[in-house]
This record gives sequence, structure tokens and C-alpha cells, in this order.
Amino acid sequence: MNHIEVQIMGQSYMLGCPEGGEAQLRAAVERVDAAMNKIRDAGKVKARDRIAVLASLNLAFELAQLQRAADKPAPAPAPAPLPGSVDEADPRLAQLVQRLDQVLAGDGHLL
Repeated sequence: MNHIEVQIMGQSYMLGCPEGGEAQLRAAVERVDAAMNKIRDAGKVKARDRIAVLASLNLAFELAQLQRAADKPAPAPAPAPLPGSVDEADPRLAQLVQRLDQVLAGDGHLL
């Protein structure tokens, strides 16, 4: 197991990496960093933990779309959610974000 140092939103992290997986891990870090910076730069969300949660939800949503597309051909791909938002057509995802908002709002560390 190797260790590599990476930066996400200007913060350093030391990550464990299996032999031969460095390029793949660095690509994943770049994707997470880009997703988090996009949400932060939109200006609506300031708290790092909330940015991380929204970025994870957006990336998980994109992955689910890709997996569905691989399972069966879709007529047209759905647009990706905007930074800091979720697809309102999926009520489960909207409920999850609403619940996260409630939980995170109570921690006293937002904004």
C-alpha cells in the first residue's frame, strides 16, 4: 500500500493507495475537488461539510444514471443536477437533501 498526498478545496489529505492505483485515485480526487469547488463557487453554500455532502450526492446521482444507462439504453440522458441542487423529479433524493438540511442546520456550524 502506497500513500499519496492530495489537495481537495485547498486542504491536504494523505490517502492510502493500492499498488498501481495512483492514477485512478488521483482522477477520483480531481473529480471530487472539481465537484466541491463548483458548489462553493456558486456562492450559496459556505460550510465545507455541507459542500462535501452535496458533492457526494451529485456524484452518486451521476453514477446511478451511468449504471442505469449501462443496464438499458435510454432515449436521452438526463441533465446533471446544478451545483448545490438536486433533481426535483426524484422525490427520494429531494427528501434526503431536506433531511440533511435539517440535521446540518442543528449543528451550529453552518455559515
